[in-house]
Amino acid sequence: MLITAMDLQHSSRPLWLRSLSLGACAAVTFITAAQAGTPALSAKAPTVPVEAVSWKDHTISPVANPFFHEDAIIRSELRPVFVQHNIDDSFLGGGDAQLYALQIRYALTDRLAVIATQDGYFSINNDAIANPEGWMDLALGLKYAVIDDEASQFILTPGFTFKIPTGDREVFQGRGGGEWDLFVAAQKGFGDFHLSSNLGLRLPMNTEENSTLVHYSLMADYYSCRWFIPFVAFNAYSVIDAGNNIALNTEGYDVINFGASGSQGVTQGTLAVGFRSRILSNVDFGFAYEKAIIEPAGLTEDRLTFDLSIRF
Repeated sequence: MLITAMDLQHSSRPLWLRSLSLGACAAVTFITAAQAGTPALSAKAPTVPVEAVSWKDHTISPVANPFFHEDAIIRSELRPVFVQHNIDDSFLGGGDAQLYALQIRYALTDRLAVIATQDGYFSINNDAIANPEGWMDLALGLKYAVIDDEASQFILTPGFTFKIPTGDREVFQGRGGGEWDLFVAAQKGFGDFHLSSNLGLRLPMNTEENSTLVHYSLMADYYSCRWFIPFVAFNAYSVIDAGNNIALNTEGYDVINFGASGSQGVTQGTLAVGFRSRILSNVDFGFAYEKAIIEPAGLTEDRLTFDLSIRF
């Protein structure tokens, strides 16, 4: 039976009871109207999506072999580099060398980047060659990710650089009309474990002054936490066509192409261990200790590399 306000006014009930009943009736009417105008909440209602984290966010740039282990990831980066290089005693009496360089990479798109992989100042402390020092050649190029499979954590990036002979001849630069480096880089992620590789061909414009080499690199790293990202790396260089510039039986790894006449078929390689530390969200500090492991060692006994990877 529906009770109206008019019924309550003419009821024989006490005034306080009629007032209470009228208030209850109004409250029920208000709640019913509110429920009718408000959709029910669903447990399956969509929530604000969380931005996906890419597997690339935990990858690192290589530290050892900075000139020729170009990684597959496309990113914008400034990378100041310092290398303390110890020369093997069997190579012209030994000594040491210091390299100061700045690498630049700029992502034009999410797949294409301009890269400047070599420049800087080189100082060699070796009495047999009169302790020379001077500027390194400039190397510029491009790289393009032809495969970038986020779901499979895989990226494949070919590219090239051309070394412009702008350096000083005293430190074995500025010779031979320049040198091409044609390479392909790949990287595969397995969660926070990553494998990074690079295979390339160094083609001099003048094969008498410079040797033709194949270079290859492999690095394994593990993102344990932002402060400590350890890695191990192998880098090697094989002479497939020796130059005829100087009577040596080995080449100069990644820093010098001597054009050594006795280096035909020689392979030189190093093993490196080190780490990166993500000291800021966009800045990684890098350290590597690299040791020659294939005889003849030639120019390199061992070396220390320090750098900063500053992403922007």
